[in-house]
Amino acid sequence: KFHHIGRKALSLLCPQDFLISDQKEKQRRKQRDAKMGWIGEQIDSIKSIQFRQLVTQAISLGMIVTSALIIWKALMCVTGSESPVVVVLSGSMEPGFKRGDILFLHMSKDPIRAGEIVVFNVDGREIPIVHRVIKVHERKDTGEVNVLTKGDNNFGDDRLLYAQGQLWLQRHHIMGRAVGFLPYVGWVTIIMTEKPIIKYILIGALGLLVITSKD
Repeated sequence: KFHHIGRKALSLLCPQDFLISDQKEKQRRKQRDAKMGWIGEQIDSIKSIQFRQLVTQAISLGMIVTSALIIWKALMCVTGSESPVVVVLSGSMEPGFKRGDILFLHMSKDPIRAGEIVVFNVDGREIPIVHRVIKVHERKDTGEVNVLTKGDNNFGDDRLLYAQGQLWLQRHHIMGRAVGFLPYVGWVTIIMTEKPIIKYILIGALGLLVITSKD
Protein backbone atom coordinates (compact mmCIF):
# COMPACT_ATOMS: atom_id res chain seq x y z
CA LYS A 1 0.00 0.00 0.00
CA PHE A 2 2.82 2.40 0.90
CA HIS A 3 4.64 1.53 -2.31
CA HIS A 4 1.50 2.20 -4.33
CA ILE A 5 0.92 5.55 -2.55
CA GLY A 6 4.59 6.45 -3.03
CA ARG A 7 4.46 5.83 -6.76
CA LYS A 8 1.24 7.83 -6.99
CA ALA A 9 2.81 10.71 -5.04
CA LEU A 10 5.88 10.67 -7.26
CA SER A 11 3.68 10.72 -10.31
CA LEU A 12 1.94 13.85 -8.99
CA LEU A 13 5.22 15.55 -8.14
CA CYS A 14 7.16 14.59 -11.31
CA PRO A 15 4.56 13.41 -13.84
CA GLN A 16 6.83 13.67 -16.90
CA ASP A 17 9.83 11.88 -15.38
CA PHE A 18 7.67 9.14 -13.96
CA LEU A 19 5.95 8.60 -17.33
CA ILE A 20 9.30 8.32 -19.10
CA SER A 21 10.59 5.85 -16.48
CA ASP A 22 7.44 3.76 -16.75
CA GLN A 23 7.69 3.68 -20.53
CA LYS A 24 11.34 2.60 -20.32
CA GLU A 25 10.39 -0.18 -17.93
CA LYS A 26 7.67 -1.38 -20.29
CA GLN A 27 10.09 -1.21 -23.20
CA ARG A 28 12.68 -3.26 -21.32
CA ARG A 29 10.05 -5.86 -20.50
CA LYS A 30 8.99 -6.05 -24.14
CA GLN A 31 12.60 -6.45 -25.23
CA ARG A 32 13.19 -9.17 -22.62
CA ASP A 33 10.02 -10.98 -23.62
CA ALA A 34 10.94 -10.68 -27.29
CA LYS A 35 14.43 -12.03 -26.59
CA MET A 36 13.08 -14.95 -24.59
CA GLY A 37 10.55 -15.65 -27.33
CA TRP A 38 13.31 -15.62 -29.97
CA ILE A 39 15.43 -18.03 -27.90
CA GLY A 40 12.43 -20.33 -27.47
CA GLU A 41 11.78 -20.24 -31.20
CA GLN A 42 15.39 -21.12 -31.92
CA ILE A 43 15.30 -24.04 -29.48
CA ASP A 44 12.08 -25.32 -31.04
CA SER A 45 13.60 -24.92 -34.50
CA ILE A 46 16.72 -26.91 -33.51
CA LYS A 47 14.59 -29.66 -31.99
CA SER A 48 12.48 -29.79 -35.15
CA ILE A 49 15.58 -29.99 -37.37
CA GLN A 50 17.10 -32.75 -35.22
CA PHE A 51 13.87 -34.74 -35.31
CA ARG A 52 13.56 -34.37 -39.11
CA GLN A 53 17.22 -35.32 -39.52
CA LEU A 54 16.76 -38.39 -37.33
CA VAL A 55 13.72 -39.47 -39.33
CA THR A 56 15.58 -38.86 -42.60
CA GLN A 57 18.59 -40.93 -41.50
CA ALA A 58 16.32 -43.74 -40.27
CA ILE A 59 14.62 -43.78 -43.67
CA SER A 60 18.04 -43.84 -45.34
CA LEU A 61 19.06 -46.85 -43.22
CA GLY A 62 15.83 -48.62 -44.17
CA MET A 63 16.48 -47.90 -47.86
CA ILE A 64 20.01 -49.34 -47.59
CA VAL A 65 18.72 -52.55 -46.03
CA THR A 66 15.90 -52.78 -48.59
CA SER A 67 18.32 -52.19 -51.46
CA ALA A 68 20.61 -54.96 -50.19
CA LEU A 69 17.67 -57.38 -50.05
CA ILE A 70 16.58 -56.40 -53.56
CA ILE A 71 20.10 -56.92 -54.92
CA TRP A 72 20.29 -60.33 -53.20
CA LYS A 73 16.94 -61.40 -54.66
CA ALA A 74 18.04 -60.18 -58.09
CA LEU A 75 21.24 -62.23 -57.85
CA MET A 76 19.18 -65.28 -56.91
CA CYS A 77 17.06 -64.82 -60.04
CA VAL A 78 20.06 -64.23 -62.33
CA THR A 79 22.20 -67.10 -61.01
CA GLY A 80 19.37 -69.55 -60.42
CA SER A 81 20.85 -70.34 -57.01
CA GLU A 82 19.18 -69.88 -53.63
CA SER A 83 22.53 -68.67 -52.29
CA PRO A 84 24.59 -66.93 -55.00
CA VAL A 85 27.55 -66.33 -52.67
CA VAL A 86 28.97 -68.71 -50.04
CA VAL A 87 32.03 -68.77 -47.80
CA VAL A 88 34.39 -71.74 -47.54
CA LEU A 89 34.40 -72.70 -43.85
CA SER A 90 36.84 -75.61 -43.81
CA GLY A 91 40.06 -76.76 -45.44
CA SER A 92 38.55 -79.82 -47.14
CA MET A 93 39.04 -78.27 -50.61
CA GLU A 94 42.65 -77.17 -50.19
CA PRO A 95 44.78 -76.30 -52.03
CA GLY A 96 42.15 -75.19 -54.56
CA PHE A 97 39.99 -73.29 -52.09
CA LYS A 98 41.10 -72.23 -48.65
CA ARG A 99 39.13 -71.35 -45.55
CA GLY A 100 37.75 -67.84 -45.89
CA ASP A 101 37.46 -67.83 -49.68
CA ILE A 102 34.20 -66.54 -51.14
CA LEU A 103 32.62 -68.61 -53.94
CA PHE A 104 30.20 -67.32 -56.55
CA LEU A 105 27.59 -69.87 -57.58
CA HIS A 106 25.48 -70.45 -60.65
CA MET A 107 22.86 -73.12 -61.23
CA SER A 108 21.70 -73.91 -64.76
CA LYS A 109 19.63 -76.75 -66.17
CA ASP A 110 22.70 -78.38 -67.69
CA PRO A 111 23.47 -81.82 -66.22
CA ILE A 112 26.13 -81.90 -63.53
CA ARG A 113 29.36 -83.56 -64.61
CA ALA A 114 32.24 -85.22 -62.76
CA GLY A 115 34.99 -82.76 -61.88
CA GLU A 116 32.67 -79.82 -61.19
CA ILE A 117 32.76 -78.13 -57.80
CA VAL A 118 29.31 -77.86 -56.28
CA VAL A 119 27.75 -76.52 -53.10
CA PHE A 120 25.13 -78.82 -51.63
CA ASN A 121 22.85 -79.22 -48.65
CA VAL A 122 22.54 -82.43 -46.68
CA ASP A 123 19.34 -83.39 -44.88
CA GLY A 124 19.76 -82.68 -41.19
CA ARG A 125 22.70 -80.27 -41.63
CA GLU A 126 22.25 -76.50 -41.62
CA ILE A 127 25.59 -75.52 -43.18
CA PRO A 128 26.10 -76.24 -46.91
CA ILE A 129 29.21 -78.08 -48.09
CA VAL A 130 31.60 -77.19 -50.93
CA HIS A 131 33.05 -80.32 -52.57
CA ARG A 132 33.90 -81.78 -55.98
CA VAL A 133 31.74 -84.20 -57.95
CA ILE A 134 33.74 -87.40 -58.42
CA LYS A 135 31.09 -89.70 -59.85
CA VAL A 136 27.80 -89.31 -61.74
CA HIS A 137 25.12 -92.01 -61.72
CA GLU A 138 22.15 -91.88 -64.10
CA ARG A 139 19.09 -93.85 -63.09
CA LYS A 140 17.72 -95.76 -66.09
CA ASP A 141 14.14 -95.87 -64.80
CA THR A 142 13.71 -92.10 -64.33
CA GLY A 143 16.67 -90.60 -66.18
CA GLU A 144 17.54 -88.67 -63.02
CA VAL A 145 21.23 -87.97 -62.53
CA ASN A 146 22.66 -88.56 -59.05
CA VAL A 147 26.14 -87.50 -57.97
CA LEU A 148 28.77 -88.48 -55.45
CA THR A 149 31.04 -85.81 -53.98
CA LYS A 150 34.38 -85.65 -52.20
CA GLY A 151 36.61 -82.97 -50.73
CA ASP A 152 39.93 -82.61 -52.58
CA ASN A 153 41.77 -82.70 -49.25
CA ASN A 154 39.76 -85.62 -47.81
CA PHE A 155 40.72 -89.31 -48.00
CA GLY A 156 37.26 -90.70 -48.69
CA ASP A 157 34.03 -89.66 -50.38
CA ASP A 158 31.17 -87.84 -48.67
CA ARG A 159 28.82 -90.74 -48.01
CA LEU A 160 29.64 -90.49 -44.32
CA LEU A 161 28.41 -86.87 -44.44
CA TYR A 162 25.14 -87.68 -46.19
CA ALA A 163 21.97 -88.56 -44.34
CA GLN A 164 21.76 -92.09 -42.94
CA GLY A 165 21.27 -94.58 -45.77
CA GLN A 166 21.85 -91.96 -48.47
CA LEU A 167 24.38 -92.97 -51.14
CA TRP A 168 23.92 -90.22 -53.73
CA LEU A 169 22.98 -86.57 -53.96
CA GLN A 170 19.94 -85.66 -56.01
CA ARG A 171 19.59 -82.45 -57.95
CA HIS A 172 17.47 -80.78 -55.26
CA HIS A 173 20.41 -81.08 -52.87
CA ILE A 174 22.67 -79.02 -55.15
CA MET A 175 22.61 -75.25 -54.48
CA GLY A 176 24.89 -74.33 -57.35
CA ARG A 177 28.16 -74.74 -59.20
CA ALA A 178 31.22 -72.69 -58.26
CA VAL A 179 32.02 -70.31 -61.14
CA GLY A 180 34.42 -67.90 -59.42
CA PHE A 181 35.96 -66.96 -56.10
CA LEU A 182 37.64 -64.23 -54.05
CA PRO A 183 40.41 -65.37 -51.69
CA TYR A 184 40.23 -64.67 -47.95
CA VAL A 185 37.44 -62.06 -48.17
CA GLY A 186 35.07 -64.36 -46.31
CA TRP A 187 37.14 -64.27 -43.13
CA VAL A 188 34.96 -61.40 -41.94
CA THR A 189 31.95 -63.69 -42.08
CA ILE A 190 33.81 -66.50 -40.32
CA ILE A 191 34.88 -64.22 -37.48
CA MET A 192 31.36 -62.84 -37.04
CA THR A 193 29.94 -66.38 -37.07
CA GLU A 194 32.39 -67.69 -34.49
CA LYS A 195 32.14 -64.54 -32.32
CA PRO A 196 28.58 -63.16 -32.60
CA ILE A 197 29.39 -60.21 -30.30
CA ILE A 198 31.60 -58.75 -33.05
CA LYS A 199 28.72 -59.04 -35.52
CA TYR A 200 26.38 -57.14 -33.22
CA ILE A 201 28.98 -54.44 -32.58
CA LEU A 202 29.61 -53.94 -36.31
CA ILE A 203 25.90 -53.82 -37.15
CA GLY A 204 25.27 -51.36 -34.32
CA ALA A 205 28.21 -49.18 -35.37
CA LEU A 206 27.08 -49.10 -39.01
CA GLY A 207 23.51 -48.27 -38.02
CA LEU A 208 24.72 -45.49 -35.68
CA LEU A 209 26.99 -44.11 -38.40
CA VAL A 210 24.13 -43.92 -40.90
CA ILE A 211 21.70 -42.37 -38.41
CA THR A 212 24.14 -39.73 -37.11
CA SER A 213 25.55 -38.83 -40.51
CA LYS A 214 24.63 -35.30 -41.63
CA ASP A 215 25.17 -35.91 -45.34
